[in-house]
Amino acid sequence: MGFKLANVGGRAALVSREYYYDIETVSNGKLGSDPMAVLESLGILSNLASSLESFTPTGKLDDVELGPPVPRPRNCFAVGLNYRNHAKESQLPIPDVPMVFAKHSTCITGPTSNVQMRSDYVDYEAELVVVVGTVGKNIAVESAWNHVAGLCIGQDISDRTVQLSGAPPQFNLGKSFDTFGPIGPWLVSPDELENPSSLQLVCKVNGQTRQMDNTRDFIFGIPAIISYLSEIVTLQVGDLIFTGTPAGVAAVDGNYLQNGDLLTTSIEGLGTMNNRCVRISDHSNADVVPKTYSKMIAAMRDKK
Repeated sequence: MGFKLANVGGRAALVSREYYYDIETVSNGKLGSDPMAVLESLGILSNLASSLESFTPTGKLDDVELGPPVPRPRNCFAVGLNYRNHAKESQLPIPDVPMVFAKHSTCITGPTSNVQMRSDYVDYEAELVVVVGTVGKNIAVESAWNHVAGLCIGQDISDRTVQLSGAPPQFNLGKSFDTFGPIGPWLVSPDELENPSSLQLVCKVNGQTRQMDNTRDFIFGIPAIISYLSEIVTLQVGDLIFTGTPAGVAAVDGNYLQNGDLLTTSIEGLGTMNNRCVRISDHSNADVVPKTYSKMIAAMRDKK
């Protein structure tokens, strides 16, 4: 039996239709309230989810604000250029191995939280996020799904002035400003999905579609990414893996996020996030116009 795990006011909750159920309550104290801790007990979560009809709902989802379903990940990995059409629009060759960088975990925020911008060059990147459910090292591709607790929606928000200022560019800080990692609205176990390897993704800004694709366009599928990462680091329960974004990012056409924009991200079977973009201040490089992807690549080639 699958489950949907949410964070309601910092407390772990299971979701069924329009209702949520406090996990500590429905488990009669067998599990606590910490959303991170309950990830250690996936079997119990599945059993509870299968019997929710026998419990009174704690409340309605419409009446609460959800936090990030995985609020304090130890590691937050991200894969660049993992959609073929995004590699094409970036004028970059298809990578031979996953291009992995890190988002600092302090950027993680909720599915309705504001994105706090500090320049005029903040970009959206709609992504499918994998949550690790079982510790693993040197994981075989064939068994990788056994290490997945679930999937959720993510946005790899990027300040291009910071990300693209160097040659070669340095991704981490430009993608790790506070609030630059919205995830949610809840964590969905793979067995809740008809085909977790084929999910439609849509990103809209103020109702206008900016990105639309299917994870079938992945260069490296989820099992391959998990196997590759686990050769290098031991994956821990609750680790996040942002799996890449499709074509349509603002770095290509200059259509960056603006103060007041509503960023809406949906993935088939996983729900929808709505994040308001708010310009709160300037950072030290805020007045620097970032190179577009094409200019960045040309500059790197010139230096060779």
